[in-house]
Amino acid sequence: MNARTNVAFLGLGVMGGPMARHLAAAGLKVTGWNRTASRGEAWLAGCKAQGLEVTLAASASEAVRDADMVLACLGNDDDLASVMLGDSGALAAMKPGALFVDHTTVSPAIARRIAAEAERLGLMTVDAPVSGGQAGAENGKLSIMCGGSDAAMAKAQPVMQAYAARIVHIGAAGAGQGAKAVNQVCIAGLLAGLSEGVRLAQASGLDMGKVFEAISGGAAQSWQMDNRWDTMAKGEFDFGFAVDWMRKDLAIVLAEAKDTGLSLPVTALVDQFYAQVQAMGGSRQDTSALIRHLPEAAA
Repeated sequence: MNARTNVAFLGLGVMGGPMARHLAAAGLKVTGWNRTASRGEAWLAGCKAQGLEVTLAASASEAVRDADMVLACLGNDDDLASVMLGDSGALAAMKPGALFVDHTTVSPAIARRIAAEAERLGLMTVDAPVSGGQAGAENGKLSIMCGGSDAAMAKAQPVMQAYAARIVHIGAAGAGQGAKAVNQVCIAGLLAGLSEGVRLAQASGLDMGKVFEAISGGAAQSWQMDNRWDTMAKGEFDFGFAVDWMRKDLAIVLAEAKDTGLSLPVTALVDQFYAQVQAMGGSRQDTSALIRHLPEAAA
């Protein structure tokens, strides 16, 4: 990783903000931009408080103009398209030969669309959605699944290592987003089982700590169990990856499944459970709030 590399980071929220800070801490020249100006200003102030030299741009096009590599962590397909595509989009403002790495979780279809447009403009791309949540971003321990050419990966990987614990090149453009869809299917099913397990232990009057000690060392163990068993049992959900974002991801999953002629009945059911949690006011709560659709045991 060349410390003189100019990097632009578009989207400075709970994921993108820490990732951009890791790049600055690694010595890269980082210019940030965020659609909500106040969040961008907060990111800038936080970086300066840590002694990091970064720049905040007034527009996405300004941020990317001199960048050798542009990274993004935006919201959804529409957000990504509005920022990156079109004559006034950020792709059109990038210099020829630059690399675009997209950490947004979006559909494989738009990842391929952006890759095609980038190729037309003489740019390189990698779709690189992440897993690990806010804690993974803050601790620099994200798992990144990537789609793109070997040449693009060779340029992207040394930079992404600043905030990654694992980087896997899955295949061509769109393959990273396809792998992220699989990731979300697995998480959704796991959280559904964990929710029912917690509620059963509570209803049975078992010692929750002892149950966790017993089952977390066996085949039931998972990251979700290790990190969410206790908070789910206590009804604490004000952290982590929001329910709204999980529902956005599951919509991508179910659309992709439909396009391939595949039925995902468990995932579709869990998606409806999350809709119930949203209706209960849990839109911004962590995905472990899935347990809220199950009534608590009577005292």
